[in-house]
Amino acid sequence: MDGFEPAIIAFVCNWCTYTAADLAGTSRLSYPTNIRLIRVMCTGMVDPQYVIKAFLEGADGVLVSGCHPGDCHYINGNYKARRRIKLLKEILPRFGIDSHRLRLTWIGASDGIQFAGIMGDLMAQVRELGPTLPDLKMVI
Repeated sequence: MDGFEPAIIAFVCNWCTYTAADLAGTSRLSYPTNIRLIRVMCTGMVDPQYVIKAFLEGADGVLVSGCHPGDCHYINGNYKARRRIKLLKEILPRFGIDSHRLRLTWIGASDGIQFAGIMGDLMAQVRELGPTLPDLKMVI
């Protein structure tokens, strides 16, 4: 496991988490470089197929992060995401994927420090879990 660097895909809300990532970058806060952000307008549009496809194509971890509940720009998108993630965590073990590899967080636009911290924590957690599918590895 020495030298293992996880590949993590993060589906992030355009209005909150992506803005927090931008703030973290402009504030020169460091966070792992092997996390790939995919900006979506709302976490409510993250279809479970996208998450499963990310894992099957070699992602070692997936993050879905958006506005705090009640602050969604699209009224209830984050509630929809929360329900979907809960169901996905029940389904993933059937694919042989540990449900701890999927995380849902709420990060506001002004939480650049929190963004950097969560990315570091997620990277450490996934590194501890090891590779998802050793024979199928995502190229970063």
